[in-house]
Parts: sequence; C-alpha cells; structure tokens
Amino acid sequence: MIKLRRYFLTGFIITAPLVITLYMIWTIVEWVDSWIIPYVPAAYNPDTYLPFHVPGAGFLIALFSITIIGFLTANIIGKTIVSFGERFLAKMPVVRNLYNGLKQIFQTILSDKNDSFKQVGLLEYPRKGLWAIVFIATDTKGEVNEVLKEKGHETLSIFLPTTPNPTSGFLLFVPKKDVIILNQSVENAAKLVISAGLVTPEETQEQLQYLANNAKRKK
Repeated sequence: MIKLRRYFLTGFIITAPLVITLYMIWTIVEWVDSWIIPYVPAAYNPDTYLPFHVPGAGFLIALFSITIIGFLTANIIGKTIVSFGERFLAKMPVVRNLYNGLKQIFQTILSDKNDSFKQVGLLEYPRKGLWAIVFIATDTKGEVNEVLKEKGHETLSIFLPTTPNPTSGFLLFVPKKDVIILNQSVENAAKLVISAGLVTPEETQEQLQYLANNAKRKK
C-alpha cells in the first residue's frame, strides 16, 4: 500500500500540471473562438465545409488579424491613423485614462526593450529580522528620485510580491544599501514565492560561487 500510494502521488504530480495546463489552453482557445467565429463570413469558416467543429479556427484568425494590424500600423499611413485615433480618445475624459493606462501596462510587459525585473533581492520586511523576496525593477526615476536624492537617498524601485499570487504586491522605493542582490533568476524566485517556500530551485554552481565570494568579501 505504501508503494501504491507513492506511485499514485508520483503520477498525480506529473499529470495534474499537464492536465490543468491543457485545460487552461483549451478554455482560452474556446473563449477566443466564441468571440471571433460569429464575425467570420461563412465562406471563410471551416465549420461550413466540415461535418465537425474545428477548435482553434477563431484563435488562429485572431492571431493572423493582430499580426496584420501590427504590420499595417508599422508604416507611415498606419501610424498616422493610430495617432489620429489616440488624439480622438484623448478628448474623452474616462476613456483616455483607461486606454492610456492599459497601453502603458502592455507596452511595459510586452516590449522587447523591457528590462524590468531582471534581478531578485532580499529586503528586511515587514520588520527587522524578517526577510522578503523582492523583484528589482530599476533605479528610481522621475520626481520621486529627485525628492529622495535631496534627502540623501539613492533608491531602487522594487516590487514586493505577495504569496501565493506574485501578480499582486507593493511598489517600494528602497535605499540601495537595504537591498541584498541575489544571483538567481526571476523565474526561480517566482517559484519560491508561488509555492510559499515549498519549492526551492536548486542553486547552480555559479550561484554557489557567487555566495562564496560574497562571504569572503564580508570577512
């Protein structure tokens, strides 16, 4: 019975993430299909010619359409049309705030030039003697940086994630001397946060060497 229990748990650990991932992908594909397919002319809908439903057709059409829109807006005429549309939205009080906020979020997340959250650190929080994982965004910029510089603070803009949902948390402006930089990837740190410390990524030889060098410098 002990062996059977071990075999079941091993199989469950392997299959559960796979099944949940496939289910989520399937749900997203079906959701996109439900939005796109009703607007696709019957002549271009594969369900018109086949005796069964083709899942993902709407999803592929959406990907193709978004790519075409991106291609068209990359030229001068497309940029002019987009600029005109944004100026029109800028005159609408509520809509402009919503649009500009969402646009900035997506540009930050999806931009190829984005270098946010490239480093992980430790911050003594919420009190002395307790430490929390933080994601380091960048050196503090703008008015916040100017105000803090006047007070003699060189600060970092960091994100303090919550467990087990790292997408929520706190934006903190912390003096550089109060943050301990770690030599692990953001992905590994995210696993640590999501699992509430139950999943600890194995340290690579490079990380061990980094920690050893830090210990030597402190001595």
